[in-house]
Amino acid sequence: MHASASGLAHSPRYRQRSESHATKSHDRPDLTLIVSIFVNPTQFAPTEDYSSYPRTWKADVARLAAENVDLIWNPDVKTMYPDGFASAILTDGPAKVGLEDRIRPHFFGGVTTVVGKLFTQCRPDFAIFGEKDFQQLRVVARMARDLDLGVKVIGSPTLRELDGLAMSSRNIYLSPKERRAAPQLYSAMKESAKRLRAGDDLAAAMAGGSELVARAGFRLDYFEVRHADTLAPITSVKDGPMRILVAAQIGTTRLIDNMAV
Repeated sequence: MHASASGLAHSPRYRQRSESHATKSHDRPDLTLIVSIFVNPTQFAPTEDYSSYPRTWKADVARLAAENVDLIWNPDVKTMYPDGFASAILTDGPAKVGLEDRIRPHFFGGVTTVVGKLFTQCRPDFAIFGEKDFQQLRVVARMARDLDLGVKVIGSPTLRELDGLAMSSRNIYLSPKERRAAPQLYSAMKESAKRLRAGDDLAAAMAGGSELVARAGFRLDYFEVRHADTLAPITSVKDGPMRILVAAQIGTTRLIDNMAV
């Protein structure tokens, strides 16, 4: 499928609730916007339950209609992974930086393979990925560039609740007490970013943010500042544009978030 208009934009979705904007830009109403909805089994580890992952097709369609989406593409598993499927797209660079890849080593191989297939099927000029999954955004952008796919990958701002908590399909699993504590992820990032902008020591700023997250009742996977483009570790605020990334679990729910510095 390919649009005859001046551009085709593709927004892959894996969740029943959007965590970022994917509407047409007011200054580019000529774009044709396709949203694909596919819960990708290759992104799930053996310990993660693919079969019980929430699927809300009717609600998705109703919501996307309000986002000026032109076409919804909802392939099934057999379409994406026919019998005998034996190929994959494997990446290095931002996919191997010790963040989500350390916690979920299977994940990005599944992401790049299915996104590569979706790009081949849709042949978009632009692809929209939410900044909430910031490492994924960088991985897909690098893949598109390295493989000359002709797709410009665009980051879309994270949607937040009024208290700062990043919108996520996982938020429904939070207990009332956990939900009250969850915005501390955002508060901790804001505090650390403020300290970094003021010239505070990098290690001290990260330690302070980590302490705030732990004090809120989270079990921390990581709270780090990385180079915003490569996600490589940095040792000084002079090393380049910075991004704070956090992943932590409260109760049985694991949340991720990030913030530009």
